[in-house]
Order: sequence, then structure tokens, then C-alpha cells
Amino acid sequence: MSGTKIRNMEEFAAISGISRPTVSKYFNDPSSVRSSTRARIEAALEEHDYRPNIFAINQNRKLTKNIGIVVPYLADPFFAEIARNLEEHCIQVGYRPTLYSSHGEQKLELEIMDSLRSLRPAGVLFAPLGRASNKSEIEKFCSDVPTVLFDSNLEGIGEAFVGSDNFSFVSQTVEYLTRTGEPPIFFEMKTPANPNANKRRIAYLQMMERLGLDPHVIKVDGQGWAFEEIGRNGALKVLGTEKLPTNAILCSNDRLAIGFLSACYELGIKVGRGADASLRVASNDDHPFARFTCPSLTTAAHDYESVSNRSVETLFQLIESGGRFKDRTETLFQARLILRDSA
Repeated sequence: MSGTKIRNMEEFAAISGISRPTVSKYFNDPSSVRSSTRARIEAALEEHDYRPNIFAINQNRKLTKNIGIVVPYLADPFFAEIARNLEEHCIQVGYRPTLYSSHGEQKLELEIMDSLRSLRPAGVLFAPLGRASNKSEIEKFCSDVPTVLFDSNLEGIGEAFVGSDNFSFVSQTVEYLTRTGEPPIFFEMKTPANPNANKRRIAYLQMMERLGLDPHVIKVDGQGWAFEEIGRNGALKVLGTEKLPTNAILCSNDRLAIGFLSACYELGIKVGRGADASLRVASNDDHPFARFTCPSLTTAAHDYESVSNRSVETLFQLIESGGRFKDRTETLFQARLILRDSA
């Protein structure tokens, strides 16, 4: 018998070398895991003399096996990709995910929360609209239902947030562009739909200051989630009427960059790394279609898998803790620079 004192299921999973979701699945229903896995878990229970909190587990069994997944705009391939990952992780551990999209509308986001309350889900994975959200209503919802926020962080609301480190995105793209050519302009919407955009602009300004360079921010008209159209229209106006101080453009997100590339094509402006190219264009996110643009888009990539895994794991921990953590947790994952032909 091991002399190590194990306090909770997470520590038991770590010390026994069995994944946290598999351990949770076993304690909810031992017959739901393979016999060989069940034998490993039971041997580890004996070796470490671990006895889970049966009361908490029984309380959790009174809940449904439903998990709500809420995204702000499912037509955005970024959210479609991360939702797919979240659904797969939930299904693997025996839960039934239901996907909702608020379509960029506060009214619909509020209606989704009301619907989820009536369904009594075991927990919810929630990517809020951000600027357009009713923050007080989301805070009430997080108090009523075990909820993990992801992608869009509403500071101080809920028990946990999992997302990407926006500074790591912009710091890598700015450093690369300045190292390989002229420093970049930052291209964004005047009224960003998502709070990540504001963090990226701040990161750009900080990086340019750190490098001793003058920042240039271009804000184009548009609001909502039609980013490609906003990027295209904004780029057509800017490229047709302004003399840019540099040939490098850093877009706030890949969807704006796709619109920018479309405008360049219409105007006959060649984008790329070659000597015959007039502009270099880079961005942030690694949108699922970014590698198929012409030219393919240089960008900083989300760690989709890690964000999805940690979001689901954190939600199950929250459920087993009775819907409360001692302290609010925030987990941020670093971006990864992807070099392609556009810059």
C-alpha cells in the first residue's frame, strides 16, 4: 500500500497513470469502461487506499448526463472546430453534449441560458459573446449551473476560464514581421465583437513599444460577426485612399485577413514574401481555412486540442466539487507561429 495521501479524484488519476476523464467515467458507472481498464483502476484504488467522496458522486448522479456547449457564432469555423473537439471529449466520457449558438445576439444568449436551466445539465461549457453579453445575467447563470467559460474571458465571472494567451499570438507575429522586413500596421474593426480583439491591440502596442517602433493602428468600420466582409470593405477603402507607412499588415484575426486578401486580389495587389510582392499580410488564430487562402496565410495558431481538453476536464472537476472551486481559475495556452506564403 502506498503511503501517499490522496485527497481527490484528480490526484488519484495523476498518481495511478489513468486519465482523469476515464477515472470519472468509472466512478459514475464501473461497467462503462473496459474490463482491463476497470481492473487497473481497482488495483490502483487498493494500492493507494483511496476512497472517493461517495456522497459527492451520488449527488452528481442525480444530475442529468447532459452537457451544454454555447458558442457565440457557430458559422465561424473557429467555433465550429472547437465545438467539435468539446463534443468529442464529452461523448468519450459518457456525457451527452448539446450545442447552442447565440448568433451574435444578446437576446438569444439569454434565451439559451434560460433553456439550459430548465434542462438541468450536469454542466455547461460557455463561450460568451463578450462585449454584447449581459454580464450580470451570465454571472447569475454561473452561480446556478456548473459552468466553465472558454475563449472569451469575462473577468471575475464564474469559477473557471480556459482560453488562449492573446499576448503570445501578437508577440510572435510582430516579432517575426519586424525581424524579416518592415514592422507591421495593426488592422482591426472599430467595434470589435470579441474581447480578445482588444487584448490583441494592446499586445501589439506593447510589442511595438518594446521594440522601439512607432505603432500604427487602422480601425475599419463594421460591427457584428461578418468579419470577412468587414475586412474586405475596410481594406478596399484603406488601400484605395491611404498611403500606408509600411508594407506589412497584421490583422486582428484570420477572418479579417481573409477579407483583406480578397480586397488585394480585386485591386491587383500581390501579397507574399517574394521580391515582386507589394504587401505582406499576417494574422492570428489559424482559422481552419487559413492554409487554403491565396496566398496561404501566415498566422499564430490556437492550441485547439489543449483548450478543448482542459475545458472539459475543468468542467468535470467543477461538477464533482459541487459547482464551486475555492478560487477562480484561469488557464491560458500559448499560440504557435505558422509560417505560410502571405508573409
